[in-house]
Amino acid sequence: MKNLKKIQVLLPVILIASQGMMSRLAVAETVSTRIGQVELTEGVPASPQVAEQLFDASDFQRAAQAYVWALPIVGFAQWQSQAQSVFGAKDTDMVLYESVKDKLGILTANATTPYIVGLPDLSKTGPLVIDYPAGKSAGGIGDFWQRSLTDIGETGPDRGEGGKYLVVGPGQATPKVTGYRVIQSPTVNIFVAFRALDADPAKATALIQHFRMYPYAQRASAPATRLLRPEGRKWSQVPPRGMAYWERLNDILQREPVIERDRVMMGMIKSLGIEKGKPFAPNERQKKNLEDGARVGELFAQANAFDSRSPGAVYRTDARWRYVIDFDPTQESKYYTQVDERAAYFYEAVTTSKGMNTKTPGVGQAYLGAYTDKSGAVLDGSKNYVLHVPANPPAKLFWSLTVYDALDRVLVDNGKGIADKSSRQDLVKNDDGTVDLYVGPDAPAGKEKNWIPSVPGKAWFAYFRLYGPLQPYFDRALALPDFQQVK
Repeated sequence: MKNLKKIQVLLPVILIASQGMMSRLAVAETVSTRIGQVELTEGVPASPQVAEQLFDASDFQRAAQAYVWALPIVGFAQWQSQAQSVFGAKDTDMVLYESVKDKLGILTANATTPYIVGLPDLSKTGPLVIDYPAGKSAGGIGDFWQRSLTDIGETGPDRGEGGKYLVVGPGQATPKVTGYRVIQSPTVNIFVAFRALDADPAKATALIQHFRMYPYAQRASAPATRLLRPEGRKWSQVPPRGMAYWERLNDILQREPVIERDRVMMGMIKSLGIEKGKPFAPNERQKKNLEDGARVGELFAQANAFDSRSPGAVYRTDARWRYVIDFDPTQESKYYTQVDERAAYFYEAVTTSKGMNTKTPGVGQAYLGAYTDKSGAVLDGSKNYVLHVPANPPAKLFWSLTVYDALDRVLVDNGKGIADKSSRQDLVKNDDGTVDLYVGPDAPAGKEKNWIPSVPGKAWFAYFRLYGPLQPYFDRALALPDFQQVK
């Protein structure tokens, strides 16, 4: 019996049958678990200190999972905070991000088209009018969980002809109107953004200048929409790390209603000091679990984004390119919320719309991502690579290749303001119409026009975009090879 008590077992109590009755034979003194040895007394945690050990393990696990769950709303909340604090943006202002430098704060922005973005708070504006201009553009209105409420522009119900949208927030009375497309938002804060797609800069500028956004209550004498620019100011929409991540999450949760699907997670994070209607003042134990959870949560998010285990994520079996958006814009499947799928995207990118996940040839955009070279190795900023782009990729408008810093997921900051190459540029083509694009620290002799400089010591990944993808893309007929290392 003494020897039995010294054996560590997975179950704290061992039972034996004796004359038809169950009786206790031995009680384990410890249980060996993934979190270490747990001391027991008569089969239960041996002391308050052991209970605290278990609570810490649980809270750390909750924090790691909460990091992943919160990525969409923290991404938008960080952007809103930066627009307000750095650019002085108000609720009806829009910010124009045009140059590579302007966009260095945006998760995986393209470097080809201008972005025009606003992040209004409907609790301050009331029902909000989006008076959208006609022309070549793609955009959308989303809630703060980054779910698409409607596309606007060519992929929206206005089909590029322009029109008025009326966005109504939770708990707000819907005005009785005609001539508006009424959009109900489940969140108080919303995201309004579009890209001007016209290759003619004058037409693109005119479209941007005709955009208007104002409270419905001011429709009779609506002021012009103020258009701001970064003007060289350093800013970042990238979700912050450490305690700043949780501070940003707590702030936005206090300002938003709790959606039914998130009630369980709200209960989970209560033990971490994040509770709606109460100040966020974590104690030292909670801070440690939050900081550790954010670190491990981000490591999982990186693996989830750059090495997805989602079935069907790979575009073709003969190369490593993957679909960047591998979930429904509603973030829902038949039986569950697509938590891992949306986290894979929202860790590395920001915002979705139906047009960004188009199923219609010639409309919207398509995105393929490359995170490793042909051998499966991480794309290294100190090495040189070539991508052999087939002739005439299936895009109605144009195609582009954009390179991003893998750690911060923003346009590669190489000091040269070059982060992409596209069919709109004067590229050197091969005799058969194919194009060799180069990424690395060294410019290829005679093909400098086709070169995107990388930064030694920094890993990178790339997006291949098709604007107006054509049927061969949907048929997986685009034979886009992997990046190959060259000397």
